[in-house]
Amino acid sequence: MGQPGSTTSHTAGGSSAADRAWQIVLDAAARAADLAKSGASAAFAIANDAGPDAVQLLEVSQAHPDAALLWHPSTGWDLRLRSDDPRHAHIDLYLPVCSATPGRPITVGHLGQSLDGFIATRSGDSQFVTGPENILHLHRMRALSDAIIVGAGTVAADDPQLTTRHVSGPSPLRVVLDPARRLGDHYKVFNDDSVDTMYVCGRSTMRGGETGFGLASVVAVDDTDGLDVAAVLALLRARGCHRIFVEGGGVTVSMFLEAGLLDRLQVAIAPLIIGNGRPGIRLTPPASLHECARPGYRVFRMGGDMFFDCAFSSPAGNDPSPTDRPPLVTRVI
Repeated sequence: MGQPGSTTSHTAGGSSAADRAWQIVLDAAARAADLAKSGASAAFAIANDAGPDAVQLLEVSQAHPDAALLWHPSTGWDLRLRSDDPRHAHIDLYLPVCSATPGRPITVGHLGQSLDGFIATRSGDSQFVTGPENILHLHRMRALSDAIIVGAGTVAADDPQLTTRHVSGPSPLRVVLDPARRLGDHYKVFNDDSVDTMYVCGRSTMRGGETGFGLASVVAVDDTDGLDVAAVLALLRARGCHRIFVEGGGVTVSMFLEAGLLDRLQVAIAPLIIGNGRPGIRLTPPASLHECARPGYRVFRMGGDMFFDCAFSSPAGNDPSPTDRPPLVTRVI
């Protein structure tokens, strides 16, 4: 185990800093539930030269000069690492997800889209709209989540594995929403027993005595007025999933957003113009702009993409409001 002391020194090399930051993120996420149970504030320094399997965070007094992360019972993690530390942005990006607990769960949606708002061409080609850094981010979000949700369109177009094969960390429960039963059982997620998979369909499509679909378990929810995504979340919460990641596609993310079930929405915008194709977010249109949602947000550079992390329900002060924006134009790339 490393010792505190000079804990905020820069890690040599950008990728090394990112890898080290990711191990710190995993440790912070793993501690959240126990810290929430304690009901007390806590402070942690970053261990020196800790390997991937070592303890990354060392508890210290809140007044300790090397305290880099603080835990607040009501709001979760607060980053005190210097802003010029190369690990800062990577840790900062994921702390809202790390702060989730069984008593304070989180549901996060994600879309990667072009400048003109499309997530794929008209034929469904979406590999890859965003750059490799955003793909790596998806794998990190999977590792932080208890369950990952995708729609049938994403499975049909990409045949994804939905695992964390590009990063360290556990693979989550895979949940495929297919209300109309458009998928066959030959896709990868239904033929891989390394991770549990839940196949969710409309109750009206269920077949008598059906319990499995390939290697996936089958669950039916109400589909009288579209698939009941609130019931899907309730099923997952009952299963102990308090960090849920809605990875796509546009129809699925829009369903959760329309139902008011997303705590955060992540949108990666790539410097790409598709012209026409499959749209990202599509909601019931409001009559006027003042009825439109203006969530709190943070903006990150993610390789060549601009990454918006928007908060619909988060503790006050965790995200900048529009009035906190700097008054001048700032070049970030």
